[in-house]
Amino acid sequence: MATDIKDTVRAVEAAAVMRLLPSRPRLLALGEPTHGEDTLLDLRNELFRQLVEQEGYRTIAIESDCMTGLLVDDHVTSGTGTLDEVMEHGFSHGWGASAANRELVRWMRAYNDGRPAPERLRFAGFDGPLEITGAASPRQSLTALHRYLAARVDADLLPCTAEALDHLLGTDDRWTDPAAMTDPAQSVGQSVEAGELRLLADGLVALLDAHTPHLLAVTSRDDWDRVRLYGRTATGLLRYHYWMADTSPARLTRLVGLRDQMMAHNLLAVAARGPALVHAHNSHLQREKSTMRMGGLPLEWWSAGALVSARLGEEYAFVATALGTIRHRGVDTPPQDTVEGLLYALPEDRCLIDAPRLATALADTLPAPRVSPWFGYAPLDPAQLADSDGLVFIKDVPQR
Repeated sequence: MATDIKDTVRAVEAAAVMRLLPSRPRLLALGEPTHGEDTLLDLRNELFRQLVEQEGYRTIAIESDCMTGLLVDDHVTSGTGTLDEVMEHGFSHGWGASAANRELVRWMRAYNDGRPAPERLRFAGFDGPLEITGAASPRQSLTALHRYLAARVDADLLPCTAEALDHLLGTDDRWTDPAAMTDPAQSVGQSVEAGELRLLADGLVALLDAHTPHLLAVTSRDDWDRVRLYGRTATGLLRYHYWMADTSPARLTRLVGLRDQMMAHNLLAVAARGPALVHAHNSHLQREKSTMRMGGLPLEWWSAGALVSARLGEEYAFVATALGTIRHRGVDTPPQDTVEGLLYALPEDRCLIDAPRLATALADTLPAPRVSPWFGYAPLDPAQLADSDGLVFIKDVPQR
């Protein structure tokens, strides 16, 4: 058994990842089992640099707000804004405070300096404008979509005026009230105004699609991609707010599923632009159904990775990450009868594992699932090994 496990071990480098795959994937997804550890992000940065320099990758997409991520993309591609400004306003979930994320943005900007546009690196947030406390107002994306169309198509074709949109949207705090996350009665998502906005958003996106030939002739491909992002975000947010106002037992399941649907749509748009490294929590990128408990209820839904994998097939690859210890979080040496425990006994501080091969080696004696004493770390599910293309294992995460 020990020999079988050692035979699955590789160095953590882009070339080794590629050798595990039948061909270069359009989306290479690297998962993480916890958030907020720069050790994991430093490894992500190192892998992305290798993919850029050796494999021709040009985009990185991370689990951050797709709208604020446009500020980061503008900075790395053209130098718009300062690094400090971008780190403060270009990330959601507090990711802008990460030293590793700052280094990623700095390196991408330096790499792009002086290069022609086709060779520049791109940044994308692929999460919706969503936080654990609730969802953003659809104002930014919806009004940007309307403004783009109003400048390029006959006014008679628009389903509404900018003033009508503004009136229906009302104040943003109606949409962002944190109380709506736990109390559906506080949500405006099923109000008369929200219903009208959903119809108008649908009409604007339909108009965008119907005039594709003209719009591509009078605008750049980057502007076209951006306005399509506005359309996806506006309709996705309005759908999310609708279900925030739902009172059925399926409410939370619908919400987590809708979030990953928004992620999947954004990832498919990223894939259309060329090969990209994707980084997010394992649960958003795995091929199997994702599960969690929220509000005391068990939830189960198809992740963004599962949805994208169903569409892209072998052009989507998933490499999970598992950890041995996070001692400053109370996650100590893993039990020997778990996958993490078996890998912890290896001499390497970090390694890349041929996951399907390891699953075969362990098939006769499937290890026990590890139980984490800290809710913020999601242990590896041994039953999902065979559905991962690879597994990165990091023995110990040092305290920051």
